Amino acid sequence: MQSQAATPQEYIDSLPDDRKQAVSAIRREILDNLPEGFSEKMSYGMLGYVVPHSIFPDGYHCDPKLPLPFLNLASQRNFIALYHMGLYADKKLLDWFLAEYPKHSKRKLDMGKSCLRFKRLDDIPLKLIGELVSKMTVADWIAIYSTMLRK
Repeated sequence: MQSQAATPQEYIDSLPDDRKQAVSAIRREILDNLPEGFSEKMSYGMLGYVVPHSIFPDGYHCDPKLPLPFLNLASQRNFIALYHMGLYADKKLLDWFLAEYPKHSKRKLDMGKSCLRFKRLDDIPLKLIGELVSKMTVADWIAIYSTMLRK
């Protein structure tokens, strides 16, 4: 079920305590490492980190009224999900992440195309997430996104 929260803090406040702690820790890591130009907002009922229209006026091709999505963070029914569009779009970044993950976690990686899934705060490699978030600038993401649209 999508959250109806209007702000990121309202979203976090609505979570059960165990999820609140984990989502807050990931959010802090994202905000501490997010390159300049991205902005935090509610997006698709989740915490969203987007390229605002002031930087990329075209917006998201599926709905140009929406800013270009980059990251989303959500408390799902059975896990916490971090959606990183750059992992889906940039093979070098994905390869780097796959090589680094075992150095930061004893748990097997639970991953979809752009989704990293975590069950508990202890399982979350926060430093690695911070490093991952810092690796793609707004300009990098716009360039990759624009190239993918042309294909």
